[in-house]
Amino acid sequence: MSRVRRALLSVSDKTGLVDLARGLARLGVELVSTGGTARALADAGLAVREVAELTGVPEMLDGRVKTLHPAIHGGILARREDPEHARQLARHGIEPIDLVAVNLYPFERTAARPGAAFEDVVEQIDVGGPAMIRAAAKNHAGVAVLVDPGQYGPVLEELVRTGGELSAETRRRLAQEAFRRTAQYDAAIAAWLRAPVPPRPPAAGDAPALFPPVLRVEAERALVLRYGENPHQQAALYRPLGPALGLGAARQLHGPELSYNNLLDLSAALGLLLEFEEPAAVVIKHTNPCGAAVGPDVVTAVERARVEVRQVRLLGQKAPEHAP
Repeated sequence: MSRVRRALLSVSDKTGLVDLARGLARLGVELVSTGGTARALADAGLAVREVAELTGVPEMLDGRVKTLHPAIHGGILARREDPEHARQLARHGIEPIDLVAVNLYPFERTAARPGAAFEDVVEQIDVGGPAMIRAAAKNHAGVAVLVDPGQYGPVLEELVRTGGELSAETRRRLAQEAFRRTAQYDAAIAAWLRAPVPPRPPAAGDAPALFPPVLRVEAERALVLRYGENPHQQAALYRPLGPALGLGAARQLHGPELSYNNLLDLSAALGLLLEFEEPAAVVIKHTNPCGAAVGPDVVTAVERARVEVRQVRLLGQKAPEHAP
């Protein structure tokens, strides 16, 4: 078990922050924080130490540099069981940090905002946050790392139940979730940086610039489907992190829960519709277009597509048999 004596809280999303901090304070945990998070805690009547007090350096460069300092990362990364690490911390006046609660700048939300300026999105690329998360997750043998407000309650419950300690299993699970979050975050940044750059003409023998030699996709589950390709199978819809596109941007308005085949048909229909610049409609069955039409508006296109389907049905009807 690892006892929590000092916690560093630095969050963009302040959901549940005060409750977490109050719970930690009741357990005798010292609170350390940065900027807006420290102000929120102080406004709630909680005793909190500013990170600048630990580092001896104020926040600078419009907040780009706050926690990138040995006084912070030394306190997170020091191995608790290593006497030499303990001596080095003492020599430099660095105090161990046993719990790190960090959620990152809202890069994904900013990048998805229509018309967001390039410079504004760049400023939402968090540097210090991922560094602290990765440091705490690497040293999860002695440090707990929280990256989502949904983790606060269960962790506080365990701390209260054990008198301020967290099990190795809990810290390992939190580390896994932390690395997953930073991987998602970096994948979203890489995808956004690739998108705005016009593709260069490929050199002789090169693959087109639109197609990177290695493609890594991080996605979030958007929907659990009614069933898979067959009724006995299970399925879910995942959409890539970042701006919602294609099926990932769709929103169901009514009707029963969707199945894999519903989305497969929708994907086929969308692929055909995108071939047209004018208003268009398509009727799909098992990914095959049974009717397709264009018109001056969507309503007209839909009516024309339905007329086409009816005509196909009439042509396909079997001639009635006549009694002798």
